[in-house]
Amino acid sequence: MAPIDRRTLLATAGAALAAPNIAFGQAAKGPPLQVFSHRVHKTVATGQSGDVTAPWTADTGIAVEWTTFDTGPLQERLFREASLSQTSVDVGFILNTQAVPRTAELFEPLDDYMRSDPPEDVADIFPGLIEGMTVGGRLVAVPVRHASSGLHWNADILAERGFEKPPATMEELVEVAKAATYKRADGTNCVGLCMPGVTYPNVIDIARAWDGDFITKDFKVVADQEGMLNAIRLLRGLFEAGAFPRNFTALTTEEVATWMQQGRAAMALQSMGRNRIFNDPQKSKFAGKIMTGAVPISETLKDRYAVAPAKVEFWGLAIPKNSTRKDLAWSFIKAMLTKDATLKMALSGNGPVRASTYDDAGFRASVPYADAERDVLKVARVPVPAFDEAARAGDIFKEEAEAAVLGMKSPEAAMTSVVERVRPLLPS
Repeated sequence: MAPIDRRTLLATAGAALAAPNIAFGQAAKGPPLQVFSHRVHKTVATGQSGDVTAPWTADTGIAVEWTTFDTGPLQERLFREASLSQTSVDVGFILNTQAVPRTAELFEPLDDYMRSDPPEDVADIFPGLIEGMTVGGRLVAVPVRHASSGLHWNADILAERGFEKPPATMEELVEVAKAATYKRADGTNCVGLCMPGVTYPNVIDIARAWDGDFITKDFKVVADQEGMLNAIRLLRGLFEAGAFPRNFTALTTEEVATWMQQGRAAMALQSMGRNRIFNDPQKSKFAGKIMTGAVPISETLKDRYAVAPAKVEFWGLAIPKNSTRKDLAWSFIKAMLTKDATLKMALSGNGPVRASTYDDAGFRASVPYADAERDVLKVARVPVPAFDEAARAGDIFKEEAEAAVLGMKSPEAAMTSVVERVRPLLPS
């Protein structure tokens, strides 16, 4: 074999550098792709339905290296890396609530990629999710996992109280919640409705029954209008009737799961995906008996909506602006968004971002509330638009809502205070 001289080597290297957009193939080997995520993202991507990243690795010759965190530490570490002059992180998962103007500057705008090299069948991705990751007219992340709110109910408990069907309207929900507040035959005290506190995302699920909001997408705070006031009045009424937990201010998401599993609550408002946890045969006394559907609309809006336009929150895949392998990162994001990858992740417990996933027989067999979730996704919207002071606004809402539900303030006074205190925090 003839030796390669220095001139030939330099010429070959120069030719490679002159064609940076050549398709990634078997020869495109290199260091592992660095992905920062929550541990659940890795679980669903590499879980029971197979590793959806394997075809991408086979095509590129590059392994995927996952670094996982809980939500808070993930945000802190990813944003810190993205703030450096350069980072080895290629792809990061961000929540829609983290896609605010201040942090959006840390990530590569994806609009050019979407135009020149789009993922498979972009129209199949729920448009509201893409809109929720658009900040200042620029797409900063592509949605890959959602959590849509729903109503969960214990069919056995409702039947004990004379209800063969779940409430079809929000007004009926109040009736059922009060009737299902009782001491069961085994001595368990049951409340009608349970949820982890009265933070704005939780209360918005009820306010949306009247198409209400906390802050509109054009940054108007409307907590003092009828939709949100109806929600606060409803919760206050249930609390007074004993149909809402006395310790609601301290309840966590996991504690709500325990209440549902033990029959201490007849209904819960939470992410639809919690259905699996509520029915866990290893932990639940009512495995197979806890059903899930859409948040019901108010009787007054039944001619406008089939279900309440409840909240949807979601994770997206973003590329740090200071990363060095952006084209490679985009090819990975596209691979994660194929119809096949979306379906496989959904079968492993992911909230699918594509409408077509809901038509798959295998998915429908594993997710009994598939039709209800798709109905919600057609009309759902984020709880608030992204802005830098959203966390402070949320703290104010929680403080005032708790005061109203506990009877320390009237709903009207509490929500008027929310408007006055939050308005100065909104973008001008």
